[in-house]
Amino acid sequence: MGLFPNPDPLVLSLPDADLLYFEKVDFAEPALLDQLIKETQWESEEITVFGKTYPQPRLLAWYGDEGASYTYSGIRHEPRPWSRRLQCLRDQVQILAGATFNSVLLNYYRDQQDSMGLHADDEPELGEEPVIASLSLGEERTLYFKHKSRRDLKNFNLPLSSGSVLIMKGATQRHWKHGLRKLSRPCGPRLNLTFRLVRNKPLA
Repeated sequence: MGLFPNPDPLVLSLPDADLLYFEKVDFAEPALLDQLIKETQWESEEITVFGKTYPQPRLLAWYGDEGASYTYSGIRHEPRPWSRRLQCLRDQVQILAGATFNSVLLNYYRDQQDSMGLHADDEPELGEEPVIASLSLGEERTLYFKHKSRRDLKNFNLPLSSGSVLIMKGATQRHWKHGLRKLSRPCGPRLNLTFRLVRNKPLA
């Protein structure tokens, strides 16, 4: 890791948001996708919609410092201990973001049928203006943003290429939701690692 300098980020112009996008970072090595897919202890969870229960359309895993538990979609997650590889990635991403992270959520989108519903990372454990850094590996997928209250703003679409890092901070989560749609065409696997600071414990 660290063979080439990382480019300056693209500052994305979006009202009520603070977004930085690194199109390609030097520590996202080609072998990283397969390594993480094989090493990660994936979980398949269920969600209930209108009284019916379905498996979530992706696999996920939660790693972090001891005590960095996190609740979203009504499900409480206790972190698995950091692997050496995830710790190394966390250290690199912290430098890019200029922030401290004590946990990471990994989402595994296996093919075009896997997706993420529209949501905001605005849980109380993350604080009022969380910094969230999102590393993408594998197939390019488009993240779309929808403003929570302003109907005059169009949805914003951002293709996330392999090896990119998106940093969301400031008031972004307070004003915008984001999601990942299913695709009508076949596509390969994609991993997304979102590093964050859970504030229900002191920093180590």
